[in-house]
Amino acid sequence: MPYRRSKTRPLTPGGVPCIIIHIMNDNYANKEWFYRKRWIGRSVRTAFDAFPVTVVTGARQVGKSTFLQNEFPGIRYLSLDDYPVLEQAKADPASLWAGTDQVIIDEVQKAPELLDAIKLAADNRRNEKKFILSGSSNLLLMKKVSESLAGRASYFEMLPMTSGEMAQYEIEGLNFPELWRKDLTLEERELKRVDPVPLMRTGFMPPLMFLRGEAEILMWWEGYVRTYLERDLRELSRVDSLIDFRGVMAALALRTANPLNQSDVARDTRVSQPTVYRYVNLLEVSNLVSRVLPYFPSRTKRITKSPKIYFTDPALSIYLAGYHDHESLSGARELGGFFESMVFLHLSALCGLMVPKARIHYWRTTTGKEVDFILEQGKKLLAVECKLTRKPAYGDIKNLLAFMEDHPQTLRGILLHTGTSLRYLHSKVLAVPWWWMTV
Repeated sequence: MPYRRSKTRPLTPGGVPCIIIHIMNDNYANKEWFYRKRWIGRSVRTAFDAFPVTVVTGARQVGKSTFLQNEFPGIRYLSLDDYPVLEQAKADPASLWAGTDQVIIDEVQKAPELLDAIKLAADNRRNEKKFILSGSSNLLLMKKVSESLAGRASYFEMLPMTSGEMAQYEIEGLNFPELWRKDLTLEERELKRVDPVPLMRTGFMPPLMFLRGEAEILMWWEGYVRTYLERDLRELSRVDSLIDFRGVMAALALRTANPLNQSDVARDTRVSQPTVYRYVNLLEVSNLVSRVLPYFPSRTKRITKSPKIYFTDPALSIYLAGYHDHESLSGARELGGFFESMVFLHLSALCGLMVPKARIHYWRTTTGKEVDFILEQGKKLLAVECKLTRKPAYGDIKNLLAFMEDHPQTLRGILLHTGTSLRYLHSKVLAVPWWWMTV
């Protein structure tokens, strides 16, 4: 079929420009969305050349299968969602890659016994047999995987799409890497405003780009949660009460971007603390939540403090928290936390592109001073604060300045806001619109 690029740049639900290709028949009437390249593609291809096993994990519907089939065309693709393939994997795993040296196996967590055969094949014909394993469970947190593939695999987490990926911005031109330059100087200027609330409420899962109506989006998230509860959760672990589990999810959604106090969650949901602990682990294994540890110069102290918890997609936490329309979300007391959760998604994607990957922490003192994100790559630090304000001011950066005073090795502070100005609030603190780092 012929195709052409649209002359205009239509907008995503949040107002971010995006490019689409119109696939046309003879009447030029039908149009479909084309495959959007993911930023981790280059890193995954590099790892595929260097390691016998490459692992790509991510929550359901983030686009793993589409990504692998488009980025690695011609390689045998098998999904353990296909029951006959799953039976074959359990009965005779080596037959899955008979006659080929390269194979993609999707949803590999359904047959963990397969990993011993993959380990044997990788060891016997190192750098000849190539495996790409994918799953909607975080395979790094599954003991069988970590033991079988130790030293043989490179791991990647695929996240929901960033606004920059939706708009098809190339990695080479992103602003984020520039922030790590010690000698960076930017010209102050006014940029466009992108309202984060519609994007936060819609979400960043690729299928949502096809939807526009509020009812359609809510039905999609309802189906997503139900599928997770009724399908994936039952495969991962026995859950005594789905009602209790959903109650814990809702309680966590209201606490997104806050330190996790499992005793408080247990009290509010009337679920025992050990059960809350197990449910949080299940959510983490299924890539629906992430924990962020506090920053301490001494790494041994980091494991003793409460982590902050974030949902992988802010729209999931918004849906579970019961904010189902623009008006109620705009007035929600948790709106700042949802905004911070959206920023976390974007920072996670950007930090994952760095070599080595930058780690994300938060900083909080006993006196209540807090910085939302501390990005750490080796000895380099960036301090990032999120503010739901259109007019950032000097008073908004007092905690950034406090952190940089205690940690003078910090390259600079970044204040992400919802306005239009790119300007310096201090010689080492730059205020930029929230979306600027992803373009």
